[in-house]
Amino acid sequence: MSVLVVTGTCTGVGKTVVTAALAALARARGASIAVVKPGQTGAGPHEPGDLDDVGRLAGIGELHEYGRYPDPLSPAAAARRSGLPPVDLAEAAERIGDLAKTHRLVLVEGAGGLLVRYDEEGGTIADLAHRLGAPMVVVVRPDLGTLNHTALTLEAMAGRGVELGGIVIGSWPDEPDLAMRANVRDLETISARPLGGALPAGAGALDPTGFLRAAQGGLSPAFGGTFDAAAFRDRFSLL
Repeated sequence: MSVLVVTGTCTGVGKTVVTAALAALARARGASIAVVKPGQTGAGPHEPGDLDDVGRLAGIGELHEYGRYPDPLSPAAAARRSGLPPVDLAEAAERIGDLAKTHRLVLVEGAGGLLVRYDEEGGTIADLAHRLGAPMVVVVRPDLGTLNHTALTLEAMAGRGVELGGIVIGSWPDEPDLAMRANVRDLETISARPLGGALPAGAGALDPTGFLRAAQGGLSPAFGGTFDAAAFRDRFSLL
C-alpha cells in the first residue's frame, strides 16, 4: 500500500490529468486505487469537479472529496467566503491513511500550488504530505517561467521534509518553442533526476482508451509507463 500526493507549481498546470494518468496506469496493472481531492474549489454542490475528470479518464469509481466550495479561490479563502468549514487536514490524513490500508495506491490531488492555504492556520498540501510521509509528484509547465516556479516549489518541499517522487510536465505541445526545449534539460538539473514524464497537450480530452495510451507513453517506468527521459531529452532539448 502506498500514498502519492500530486501537486503543481501553480494552478492550471495539469495536476488532474497527471493524477488521472497515474490512476489509469495503476488500474491497468490491476491495482486497487482510491483518489482523494481534499478540497475542491470552483464547483457548486451538483457541478462536476476534478474527480469527475479523473473517474472518466481512468475508469475508476473510488473517488473521495472532503470539502467543496463554489468560488474559484484557494480552499481557505473559498471556505471563508462560503461560510462552510475549511478542510481539516489532520482528519484528511487519518481518512487517507484508512484508505491506504485497503488500497494498493491512494492518489491525493492538491489544489493550486504547493503552499496554497487550506485553513486559517496556513495548512497546505505540503503539510498533508508530511503528515502522511508520502512523496510528491510535482506537475510543471513547459514554458518560460517554469524553472523559477519549479525551483521554488522543490526548495519549499525540502524545507518541509517532503520527498520528491518525480517531476512531470503536465502538457507538452506537438511543436514546443525555444524556451520549452531549453527547459527540458534545466528541469532535470533543478530536480537532480530525469523527468518523470511529459503528457501530451490535449490528453484530457481523449476517450479512456486513447488516454491510457497517452498515459503509458507520457509517464516513466517508475509510474508504470514507458516514457524514456533520455530519448525525450535527446529529441527536444537544446545543446
